[in-house]
Amino acid sequence: MRLKISLLKEPKHKELVSCVGWTTADELYSCSDDHQIMKWNLLNGETTQVAKLPDDIYPIDLHWFPRSLSGKKQIQAENFVLTSSDGKFHLISKTGRVEKSVEAHCGAVLAGRWNYEGTALVTVGEDGQIKIWSKSGMLRSTLAQQGTPIYSVAWCPNSEKILYTSGKQLIIKPLQPSAKILQWKAHDGIILKVDWNTVNDLILSAGEECKYKVWDSFGRLLYSSQSHEYPITSVAWAPDGELFAVGSFHTLRLCDKTGWSYALEKPNTGSIFNIAWSTDGTQIAGACGNGHVIFAHVVEQRWVWKNFRITLTKRRTMEVRNVLNDAVDLLEFRDRVIKASLNYGHLVVSTSLQCYIFSIKNWNTPLIFDLKEGTVSLILQAERHFLLVDGGGIYLYSYEGRLISSPKFPGIRTDIINVQTISLSNDTLAIRDKSDEKVIYLFDPLSGKPLGDGKPISHKSEIMEIALDQKGLTNERKIAFIDKSRDLYITSVKRFGKEQKVIKIGTMVHTFAWNDTCNILCGLQETRFTVWYYPNVVYVDKDLLPKTIYEKDASEFSKNPQIVSFIGSQVTIRRADGSLIHISIPPYPALLHEYVNNSKWDDAIRLCRFVKDQTLRACLAAMAVANQDMNTAEIAYASIDETDKVQYISSIKDLPSKESRLAHILLFSGSEQEAETRLLQAGLVYQAIQVNINLYNWERALELAVKHKTHVDTVLAYRQKFLDDFGKKETNQRFLQYAEGLEVNWDKIKAKIELEIAKERERTAVTPAVRASVTIQR
Repeated sequence: MRLKISLLKEPKHKELVSCVGWTTADELYSCSDDHQIMKWNLLNGETTQVAKLPDDIYPIDLHWFPRSLSGKKQIQAENFVLTSSDGKFHLISKTGRVEKSVEAHCGAVLAGRWNYEGTALVTVGEDGQIKIWSKSGMLRSTLAQQGTPIYSVAWCPNSEKILYTSGKQLIIKPLQPSAKILQWKAHDGIILKVDWNTVNDLILSAGEECKYKVWDSFGRLLYSSQSHEYPITSVAWAPDGELFAVGSFHTLRLCDKTGWSYALEKPNTGSIFNIAWSTDGTQIAGACGNGHVIFAHVVEQRWVWKNFRITLTKRRTMEVRNVLNDAVDLLEFRDRVIKASLNYGHLVVSTSLQCYIFSIKNWNTPLIFDLKEGTVSLILQAERHFLLVDGGGIYLYSYEGRLISSPKFPGIRTDIINVQTISLSNDTLAIRDKSDEKVIYLFDPLSGKPLGDGKPISHKSEIMEIALDQKGLTNERKIAFIDKSRDLYITSVKRFGKEQKVIKIGTMVHTFAWNDTCNILCGLQETRFTVWYYPNVVYVDKDLLPKTIYEKDASEFSKNPQIVSFIGSQVTIRRADGSLIHISIPPYPALLHEYVNNSKWDDAIRLCRFVKDQTLRACLAAMAVANQDMNTAEIAYASIDETDKVQYISSIKDLPSKESRLAHILLFSGSEQEAETRLLQAGLVYQAIQVNINLYNWERALELAVKHKTHVDTVLAYRQKFLDDFGKKETNQRFLQYAEGLEVNWDKIKAKIELEIAKERERTAVTPAVRASVTIQR
């Protein structure tokens, strides 16, 4: 990826340009010390003077009124705030008319920023004051008073906190007076610029000591650059939070969100005092000290999938290369390419007006449809369909270009959705809520309606990243997520009334990804690269979890690596310096998944015997129990020396009825309540009572016996035997009440039990033909 620079031979402004701001993706306004406001039209290359400011107004900062207001989208911004050196800020319309000028600070107003809803404006000045103003320019409050000038300010994503500079310190101050202030020393020199991204919630800062840094919202340092030759005078996040730009003297740098640099340009600009990204995130404009306005277009993005590599060579041109036969195809587009995604055999490209869907089998005839809004911020693909996120909503399309659905939930903010907070599979769409980060909403992609009973997944702490598995049956769909403590959890998606267990499967997990062909999960844990070959094992036999994990030392990946993709048996990891590392994992677990999905149990057993790997055998054992194939489970558990479980499985196989066997398989998996329910539904009341007796759930056993008026004496007898073995006396009033006047007769109890077992065998022995004849007679 690099920047394609465009700079006029002669500057349009006579003095230094202090600030720039985009109205649309093709129109920019610039303000200069020559008191002119200029409009730049990138479509026809024209530059016109919009207004001439009074000679005593020297502009410092410019910010357009936000485009999204109360969920209704304006086509473009209509007015902006301009701060100046005379202590005022000015509300100016698109035509250049000054609507209002407000006395705001003693000394220059160094920065002014609208919040994301457009309901409030914050200004900071040389007098060290931070003031909050209404949309119309009325003073609401003075938030803070510092002893030093405040050079830069930014709103947090939910507009409830303010980030500002104070010398070498960064300060995050909530708007609520009683809330705690976060303050830390960020640089060794005066901090000149800050920016806080709405999508990734990360903070950028730039200082006079010639460094730029990336922080999280808790003030933890994620990246610190090397010292540059000159002070860093500007930083700015791209709207989608994936890139940021850095400006200095004769320097423009494009960086990844983790800090490493994609491209470094050395244009003849003087210091770049201000950087603004276009609304579609494809272009940068910079305000230069020599009177120029520099434009830079992001090109040469790359997308890779299997044997295809696609490069954006120009604004409207892509090159497709098949590395197997070195075949090259050129894709030409009518408009500028904004976003693209390559996965599952399809390339989806959004331009400023249209969406193109290419199949890797045919690059010549794409499906094309018009977009409701041009600024697509995210494309996410699944095997059968894909979604587009723009300022207006979330839209799911088939690969034939047909709109499938548009899911919505209260308070949805599409401008802050990113790949960490949304996940798509063939039958499920999951979105983490921004207003309550402990909640994940689940939707059916085909209808756009909430999934199951409509209840979202709730967690005890904030969720940072989510991902759905991609393969398997709909009712077995799982979602994995990392919370604020960097713990990795897994839970089931389909939930009807009964609350599914959320189970922790890893700690200190920084990044993770599901495989594209089978439900294998990989992640980076501190100094270990971990692969969970069968994450579903936690719902079958949690004791087997450590035995189904593959681990490898990850110290070679350095600090803060990120998993880019997990395709086939290859995991691609990006290190903190931007370099890519490819790791191959054994192909046998994926082959085992394939055999099990196709019920080829003999092939699965042969594979495990061939590979001679305990991890694979443990996976097979759990898979067999999950699919209720107890013969394979017995063989697999025996091969990993789980003698007690082999004996229990053997006893399950000897049970007389199918219902009992299924119930005991559920017991084996730890689902006691489900096992009891299944037995009661089948009319096997004694067996349900006996299950609770075996688990020492005495009160539940007695409750069932009393409710169904059977085997009360059996429960009391086993309870008494249990107490006698430990030399204890009965203290439970309920048991004392039913034991009154009842004499335990073990011979009678054994006879009743044998009768129940005989009845169950008799039920099982009735052949389907006999059942059919009985039904016909009835």
